[in-house]
Amino acid sequence: MLQSPLGMVKFEAANTIVTLTSSAAVIKAAGTAYIQLITTESDNNVKLIALDHFDKLRERHGGILDDLAVDLLKVLSNSGIEVKNKCLKIVMVLTSQRNVNEVIGILKKELKDTMNSESEIAGEYRGLLVQTIHSCAASFPEIAEQVVKLFLGVISEFSTASAADAIAFMSEVTEKFPALRGELIKDLLSTLPEIKGSKALRMALWVLGEYSEDLETVMASWKCIMDEIGELPLLAQEMREQQGDMPDGGQDEYGERQTGSSSRRVLADGSYATESVLDTKASKTSTMLVKHNIRQLLLEGDYFVGVVLASVLTKLTLRLAKLNPQDTQLNSLVAQAMLVMVGVVRVGQSTFVPAPIDEDSYDRVLSCIKALEFMDDDYEDLQLAFLEESHDAFAKLIKAREEREMQTKEVSTKQVDTDISSPIEFRLLAPKGPANDVEDVDLVASELPENALGGSVTKLDNIVQLTGFSDPVYVETYLTVHQYDIVLDMLVVNQTNDTLRNVTIEFSMLGDLKLVEKPRSYNLAPRSFSSVKAVIKVSSTETGVIFGDLVYDGPSTSESHCIVFNDLHIDILEYIRPAFCDEAKFFSMWSEFEWENKINVLTNICDLRQYLDLLIKSTNMACLTPQSNLCDDIENDCGFLAANLYARSIFGEDSLMNVSLEKVGPTSPVTGHIRIRSKTQGIALSLGDKISQAQKLTLTKSHSQANPPAQTPATPSFSSPLLA
Repeated sequence: MLQSPLGMVKFEAANTIVTLTSSAAVIKAAGTAYIQLITTESDNNVKLIALDHFDKLRERHGGILDDLAVDLLKVLSNSGIEVKNKCLKIVMVLTSQRNVNEVIGILKKELKDTMNSESEIAGEYRGLLVQTIHSCAASFPEIAEQVVKLFLGVISEFSTASAADAIAFMSEVTEKFPALRGELIKDLLSTLPEIKGSKALRMALWVLGEYSEDLETVMASWKCIMDEIGELPLLAQEMREQQGDMPDGGQDEYGERQTGSSSRRVLADGSYATESVLDTKASKTSTMLVKHNIRQLLLEGDYFVGVVLASVLTKLTLRLAKLNPQDTQLNSLVAQAMLVMVGVVRVGQSTFVPAPIDEDSYDRVLSCIKALEFMDDDYEDLQLAFLEESHDAFAKLIKAREEREMQTKEVSTKQVDTDISSPIEFRLLAPKGPANDVEDVDLVASELPENALGGSVTKLDNIVQLTGFSDPVYVETYLTVHQYDIVLDMLVVNQTNDTLRNVTIEFSMLGDLKLVEKPRSYNLAPRSFSSVKAVIKVSSTETGVIFGDLVYDGPSTSESHCIVFNDLHIDILEYIRPAFCDEAKFFSMWSEFEWENKINVLTNICDLRQYLDLLIKSTNMACLTPQSNLCDDIENDCGFLAANLYARSIFGEDSLMNVSLEKVGPTSPVTGHIRIRSKTQGIALSLGDKISQAQKLTLTKSHSQANPPAQTPATPSFSSPLLA
């Protein structure tokens, strides 16, 4: 049946056979059937469902499906961008030492094919391929060099984000593998004129300043950077263009020279007319300006490039002084570097740029000028600040990123280690008690909610009362939240002495909730009870509300009654899972997402980290900011804290949060604001409500501690005689 031409038969056969046996051959056959179904079906929804089942099969039987990674890449040819994205994520997990070369070869071919494609998703698909190849090369260092050369060879065709990701990967490889630095720097020098984006160019300049270690490489990097700057001083060409070219005909805003000519012509009616011709020719100086990337970005007002340029020139000069070159050569390079830095400041203060230079950039460039001015007196301190501490900070950043990736991988592949001699425990036969928690060793138990596995947790702890005890009909429900649906197990008790006819339970939903099947009507005998189940499908991550009522007929035919249920609120945290992503992807999603919810911080908490921990706990999000960038002790507390948080729902929806906190004094409460962004409005609003509730709880708790309630005599409590 796995070879059936019908897709439905093949799909059901693969689902059924993996539940009957765990044989490696059978698991591979089922995986192959899923792949064949994905490649033959044209509906993207069917492909996504089959990929989900293939991924679940991979999670249960790790290592068996690694050989199918190359076959799964065939899905990339004729699929939508969502299918491509999910397929590449699964392939990343299936890639091993045995098949990494084949996987990288196919991804290279796909990357080159996107260069000639003019489809709408070509740019986005190219970015996914770059990220996947980046992750593969980071996991398998033996292919890192060829991947870097591949990226540098086609970096001119990349988008701004993909080019920055490629240069970031190169800097990581250059740090991890010192033996490859010389070859990689040479490749970067030949590619530098093709890098157009500001962020990618800044990162490339930083790599040249950080890893140009010998005299030959330092001089080659210096020459390449100066070629990209152009003629010095920086405003010389612009001044000539403004003062010398205008009398010859002037230039337009694009730097093109305009010359005009006129002549007299005779019209058809015998009158005279003047005909004017405007000839536009590109100016030589403007062509020269467009040619140099660094110069063009500076004239566009990108002063961050100027700051990085000043820092790189300072590093190259200090390293050149460390290598003991000739004094005349060193003095010449110092003068040239200071001329460039002064030119950056003059560009920011001139009328050729759209906005003046900011104070931070001005101070940074000025500090680099002073560093070169007093280089002979403070050489050791400058070498420590520019060469050693800068490199150590980047090395720590790479190490922290690797540790975080390892933690994420451990969480995703977490398994319960059991001793081979330990006894087998049956969950249904285990006695009730906190000390008798058992492990889920079968597939059915693994799909149960977490609160159903503990021996001390029963249905009585999660019962929600829908009607009152004094109502003619008492209704309570046990609400179970599964991954994609909600199950309501309701107990209906007739507290009257009459037979209730046509007892009907009706529900209405607020949010993306849908009732799968309406409960049927039935009759209820006097003083009896019945059990009713309702299944509600969840399609998105939003806080939903379930409204309901119970309608029944009394003893007489004309008598009808209605009891309104209490509202059931579905918690959004049931669907949100903490996740991790790199900085480039976070900022890319931040610029794409259109829904934003801004919340002001209102709390009595006086510790910045304590408030951040409260946010993480109340929203179930993961902090992307490294712990080294957060103040852990009071001595290094600067009074400010900025962090990025990220989470992903079980439906694949991303949630982003930016936290900006400030504390004025040691005993003052935390102030600031929180910004939440997502693709849908519901997630942003729901997370905002969660944060507001957490802040109200802290205010209420502090108020109750400050004003304790007066002692009142105890009152007896009564329990309901009804048993669930």
